[in-house]
Amino acid sequence: MPLVDTNTLVKIAKKNDVMLPAFNTTNLEMTLAIMDAFERAGIPGIVQIAPTNVRLSDYDYISTIAHMAEEHYTVPMALHLDHGKTLDDVRRAVQAGFTSVMIDGASLPFEDNIRFSRQAIDFCHCSGVPVEAELGAIRGKEDDHVAEADCKTDPSQVSEFVERTGCDLLAVSIGNVHGLEEKPKIDLKHLEKIAAVSPCPLVLHGGSGIPYKTIYAMKPFNMIKINIASDLRRAFIAAVADAQRANPNETNLASVLMAARASVTHVAYKTALAINGITA
Repeated sequence: MPLVDTNTLVKIAKKNDVMLPAFNTTNLEMTLAIMDAFERAGIPGIVQIAPTNVRLSDYDYISTIAHMAEEHYTVPMALHLDHGKTLDDVRRAVQAGFTSVMIDGASLPFEDNIRFSRQAIDFCHCSGVPVEAELGAIRGKEDDHVAEADCKTDPSQVSEFVERTGCDLLAVSIGNVHGLEEKPKIDLKHLEKIAAVSPCPLVLHGGSGIPYKTIYAMKPFNMIKINIASDLRRAFIAAVADAQRANPNETNLASVLMAARASVTHVAYKTALAINGITA
């Protein structure tokens, strides 16, 4: 089936009472591994990539891979730009055929974030592409970008931000962090306050390292999209390292990459189920 947009996925997720796993890719093997996991789990999901990783794959290449591959799957999926930092990131993703976009103005002052996000959202909505925006900075390392701020999303700003930007999804800061170098300190009470005033569904960034039961506990608070990157990358790299340790003279690259793909699928499959309270 063809790739769908995130608004469509959100409707499907709510109908089936699940949260959407959103897994970050980098290349062909990671992309196919993620899609294999969604199909195996029977849970709709999102393949996403950040501009820092597009340096390897390019917008057009990763889009072509995802669009071609999705024809062989039955579970609905979307292709999403994660952490678009510039309007050019957004433009290139939309023109390449991405079905969903995130614009990240979280480091900007409130009014500047609204203005910047609104520009991206107006552009995307003209092409029928839904947009995730972010309010509240998240600590940790997102690929090559290190965020120094530790500012939880202010519930008093949420309604105004969503209404003035017109965003379809809102990424929030509730003690979550990017990467595995810092420990998340999830504040479910704070999430509850945000959910009570948010006109749109919410997104959790930095899902790696957060206990699955904690993520599942976010479900009643309008949490719909869960971003996971580091856990999958670690699985891929570990599989390649294992192959090299097993045979320092290994030259069968196809075999090594197939093993890495299978490893990522295994982790993504278990994660997609676990964040929804399902035991693999």
